Amino acid sequence: MENYVASDKRYDAMRYVRCGRSGVLLPQVSLGMWHNFGGIDDYQRSRSILRHAFDRGITHLDLANNYGPPYGSAEETLGRVMDDDLRPYRDELFISTKAGYDMWAGPYGNWGSRKYLMASLDQSLRRMHLEYVDLFYSHRYDPDTPLEETLQTLVDIVRQGKALYVGISNWPLEPLRFGIDYLKAHDVPLLIYQGKLNMLHRNPIDEGILQLCHQEGVGFIAFSPLAQGLLTDRYLNGVPDDSRMARGHFLRKEMLSDDLLHQLRQWNDEAQQKGMTMAERALRWILEQQGVTSVLVGASSTEQLDKNLKCIE
Repeated sequence: MENYVASDKRYDAMRYVRCGRSGVLLPQVSLGMWHNFGGIDDYQRSRSILRHAFDRGITHLDLANNYGPPYGSAEETLGRVMDDDLRPYRDELFISTKAGYDMWAGPYGNWGSRKYLMASLDQSLRRMHLEYVDLFYSHRYDPDTPLEETLQTLVDIVRQGKALYVGISNWPLEPLRFGIDYLKAHDVPLLIYQGKLNMLHRNPIDEGILQLCHQEGVGFIAFSPLAQGLLTDRYLNGVPDDSRMARGHFLRKEMLSDDLLHQLRQWNDEAQQKGMTMAERALRWILEQQGVTSVLVGASSTEQLDKNLKCIE
């Protein structure tokens, strides 16, 4: 693959949104590296997607310590691409990673202890060949570790220069409220909350999380915007043999009930009447919610990424 030079038009079409009450602008569409960037995936294809994303103005790349498979390999892929292509553009990129779910064996490779979060971020930086990340998340709420311990670790990570900002993902409302106040009191305000939000899963709205973030000047970024593919045209006529649902890992066939199928077909018809695909409509619906900064999309090809980017045209 030839030496990479980023497109000089990379910022022409993307829209950037202020993240809460901060100085950070995030692209409306960010690239999540949960799938398709692991050690089991073709490196050159992953590399092409990352290059294409940056050429289209996607400056925010979202990872976690255990993205792969195997665990850690998505970060290793990014490290290779940094060395091969993106190192000259490091200051134009906004790179995030997380820790909170299982990463390694034993009592110190999971949840929200200071021991785990510190060690995990050090490992992540080595895998990504980075001196710091722009954003580090507590990936999930730990009911057994004092919130003060987890939150003070986030504060110290920023003070050590290993992350510029901190985020919280998948925390319930009241711990989130406590976290916002704690971090603000320690002069490391919470930048962003990452939560699952789509037309089928509206919990952050129903539970008041999105409203709290908006009120407190915290950004919000949505993951799983297409409900693992349900909010595309992929399942309107049954379950394709090569689909994620057929493999049954994250989606199970019994989820596709008659009522759900009827709803999906209705949304698809409404989208087509507006000249959109259902996926475009689903992504745009998220971006229309007050308080949403960005939406995380995955991509298995540059063509799929371009289809998702149509939601902002």
